[in-house]
Amino acid sequence: MEELFRALTKALRAHQLYLRNNPVYQKAIETLNEAFRRVWESSAEPVVLEVSESELRCEGKPVYSQASRTESIAWVLFKDGVRSITFLAGVEEEEIVGLLDVLHRARTLQADANDDLLTLLWEKDFQRFRYVFQDLVSDAAETPLPTAAEITPAATAPVNVASAVKEEAPQDPGLARVADLDASLYFLDEKEIEYLHAAVREEYAQDLRRNVLSILFDVLELQPYATVRAELISIVESFLPYLLGAADFSSVVYVLREAKAVLLRARELSPEHRRALEELPARLSEEQTLAQLLQSLDEATLHPTADELGELFGELRQEALPTLLGWLTRLTNARVRDVVETAIQRLAAAHPPKLVEAMRAADPGMVLEAVKLSGRLKLELTVPALGAAVGHAEPAIRVAAVQALAQIASAAALQALEPGLDDADREVRLTSVRVISQHRFRAALPRVAAVVQGKSVRAADLTEKMAFFEAYGLLVGDEGVAALDAVLNRGGFLKRKEDPQTRACAAMALGRIGSPAARTALEQASADKEALVRSAVGRALRGLPGAGGGAEA
Repeated sequence: MEELFRALTKALRAHQLYLRNNPVYQKAIETLNEAFRRVWESSAEPVVLEVSESELRCEGKPVYSQASRTESIAWVLFKDGVRSITFLAGVEEEEIVGLLDVLHRARTLQADANDDLLTLLWEKDFQRFRYVFQDLVSDAAETPLPTAAEITPAATAPVNVASAVKEEAPQDPGLARVADLDASLYFLDEKEIEYLHAAVREEYAQDLRRNVLSILFDVLELQPYATVRAELISIVESFLPYLLGAADFSSVVYVLREAKAVLLRARELSPEHRRALEELPARLSEEQTLAQLLQSLDEATLHPTADELGELFGELRQEALPTLLGWLTRLTNARVRDVVETAIQRLAAAHPPKLVEAMRAADPGMVLEAVKLSGRLKLELTVPALGAAVGHAEPAIRVAAVQALAQIASAAALQALEPGLDDADREVRLTSVRVISQHRFRAALPRVAAVVQGKSVRAADLTEKMAFFEAYGLLVGDEGVAALDAVLNRGGFLKRKEDPQTRACAAMALGRIGSPAARTALEQASADKEALVRSAVGRALRGLPGAGGGAEA
């Protein structure tokens, strides 16, 4: 239920800020519907909630609480007499949008408006949302009035407020004293006092910073004088670093949003001023500013909403890509990291040259993330840079480059990973040869043949040795049967008996060729005295087309 009301609060805010066709609004409604579905999955019974001034309770436990009355759903319901609400299954499919509209309209009603919350609810005629209200007028009418006999002259005598005030200490002569004021026959009743208290609380609860920004943008939109607009734009530009330093990210989003609105609505906006407003998001993309933003977000205890974060990072320009890549591995906050990854993918897909630039950076972490991202996005334009990364000093980057080229899998990409076959790192060599085998990239045959016929593969472990021999068998075809037969049955390339592991690998390579000549060579070794060789020959024969069995291991 707590999750449900968190989703309801976000949906109400989206209902207030966005149109129905806005993706943010649609996402908020979808999240709210999913929260309702989880409630109905746990219990199909109607959900009954008690309403108080600041919270909603379900079965005696608070599930929603908001101290600020201007933002509180509970207060909107309570002040107009609603004391209990009930949700029935299916409310999210038919009536939840109407309920959001009622709550939003009830919040914005003027004091002298003819409507109130109950009138708005009655107009909607909800079937799956029910409410119980208390008639405040009727309750007040039940209090008996005093009779004429009970009213005494003392009770009706005027009260001198000034004489009732006792001064406890001398006051500053510049301050007004109650004793100096005229006595009054009347004083504020409880309803009026509560109204004043609410007005004071509302005044102090206002976001003064947001109000100042609103005034700035209103004047900027309506004031046609160029000098005034230039000064206002200068103030807004200088305000952005302050907002970032104060970790007021929602205000940063507000500034960027209002700047867009001014660009659309302001009349006679000069090209210089238009360019300055359009460049506001570019300030966020500067390395120093963006690094400050990411650090503040990662260390902050209170974060903006996911929608605000998405809108904030959606304004970043291509210049931000290297900085984002460099910070990605340092971020500890999962939500911030997810938003940063989304921004990185958007920028990289739109600006591959910037991703190539990041691959040439001095920071290994940035290079590694850029290489991985190129593979995930399958960016053909990054293939030359990935080919250069195959020769990077860091083994992890070389492996990632080979894997990225494998994900792109174009002819140019497969050709670019060929140098990985001769790499000093085993993981790079193994990944490269497996990719070439998978795609049967015949252009790599000379390099594979050089490894198989050379001395380096003899010192490799069985896994790597088998990968190279099988790749050789897949690429060479019948042309390689004679050489492999020599390794398996006679003397090998150097006319001396090969070790059992190498001979077993040659048998598996012949099985990959699968031709009649390859079968003949395998059958010749089916009775070999080495168990490892006999086992490999048996598996190779069983894998041949039309094989009914083969040699026993």
